[in-house]
Amino acid sequence: MKLILLAMLAAGTTGPAPAPGTDSITVARLRYEGGGDWYANPSSLPNLLSAVRERTGIPVARREAEVMPLDPALRDYPYLYMTGHGNVAFTPAERAALRAYLTGGGFLHADDNYGLDESFRAEMAQIFPDAELTEIPAEHPVFHTFYDFPDGLPKIHEHDGHPPQAFGIFVDGRMVVFYSYESDLGDGWEDAAVHEDPAGTREQALRMGVNLFLWVLGQAVS
Repeated sequence: MKLILLAMLAAGTTGPAPAPGTDSITVARLRYEGGGDWYANPSSLPNLLSAVRERTGIPVARREAEVMPLDPALRDYPYLYMTGHGNVAFTPAERAALRAYLTGGGFLHADDNYGLDESFRAEMAQIFPDAELTEIPAEHPVFHTFYDFPDGLPKIHEHDGHPPQAFGIFVDGRMVVFYSYESDLGDGWEDAAVHEDPAGTREQALRMGVNLFLWVLGQAVS
């Protein structure tokens, strides 16, 4: 994967590598057990991919892929995304597979859609007992990769009315998990009529998504 990414950069194209057998780059949505709606916000990732394509010129797919933790194709996707409102539960084998994926160069963006928090934190503690979720400061490059977010993660959906927080898990100095909490970027990526968010709010969500996408690329080729 790294050689493909480097070749794309040398050719003047930026973006994660396409998975084998595909013609374009995409994000992989994580399917999980436990009862949570992993499929929430169905228009979110297509809209994010469209924004990436239009704003950066990266030849991304129009739809996301879907993978489960034990899917051998998991390692082919540098950007793994998960969301939902309910419970998340992984088996021991799935936890081991996710840890291997993340420590081997992968990246997980977990986007709390209100109700994911407790079970997600519990699962992360089992996958990474040696690395805690820590708050990511506004100075981190992920907030300044393409668009500038001087205050860090933007607030998209109200939920409990708390300020948005970005948490990360770092392994050997590399951020392998980005957890957007009390923000709900995916709601802002959805079609405008779904949540009736103001245009400015949706724009902030899309800009943060573009930043995350490009940050993943930078980490993949560094």
